[in-house]
Amino acid sequence: MCRFLAYLGEPIFLSDLVCAPAHSLIHQSMHADEGKAPTNGDGFGLGWYGEREEPGLYREIRPAWSDENLRSLCEQVRSRLFFAHVRASTGTSTTRANCHPFGLGRQLFMHNGQVGDYARVKRRIEELIPDRLYEHRLGTGDTEAIFLAAMADGLAEDPVGALSRTLGRVLALMRQAGSTQPLRFAAAQSDGTTLTCFRWSSDHRPPSLYWRRVGGNVLVVSEPVDERNAGWQPVAANHVLVARPGAAVEVQPFMVMVPGEVP
Repeated sequence: MCRFLAYLGEPIFLSDLVCAPAHSLIHQSMHADEGKAPTNGDGFGLGWYGEREEPGLYREIRPAWSDENLRSLCEQVRSRLFFAHVRASTGTSTTRANCHPFGLGRQLFMHNGQVGDYARVKRRIEELIPDRLYEHRLGTGDTEAIFLAAMADGLAEDPVGALSRTLGRVLALMRQAGSTQPLRFAAAQSDGTTLTCFRWSSDHRPPSLYWRRVGGNVLVVSEPVDERNAGWQPVAANHVLVARPGAAVEVQPFMVMVPGEVP
């Protein structure tokens, strides 16, 4: 399992959250409290929105704790909306192309979780990606495949509906392949304006996810970056959080639509 954070609010330096807090994301890369394993050393990545149309991306296969470039970059980049992710591979190779977040146009996407028996269903999931999007498939991981399949399902226009449909298709493919392993999904998506975060699983054991709002600033994390009594709220299992500038944070039920099944 991986660890991530997503921030939306007044522009701040990335280091304020990625590096500085006592239980910062860099600290979590070595000492996570709520992941399957305490170490998340299979690469890391940053995605941030600035003055240009498309977000910036920086991804590396070195562990976050050992890359001096990460700290330097975070101390210089200021952003109103950014993602950060430290990776613990669930079986796919440690390459830059498999590090999160993933970007396409204005879209950013990152994930923590697993597609059970992914090796058995990888080819079937990739068939959900149309040719016009498959050219953007650079890695071998499940997250990028889900991201591109969701783009085909309308992620840019309707993130909640698109991921409901895509995860339903993936779960159906897992069942068709005879897998009894779970599909677990905590994820963050943005188009540069709205932040949408999901916490869902097929076995009612979704990865951890918390959120906090201070003033107009919203932070969503795999686990708190500071004291747990500092206003953190868990995102309920099988729910989605939607945050927009100047609006109240919405947390609502999230249902995955499996083809052929009655809701």
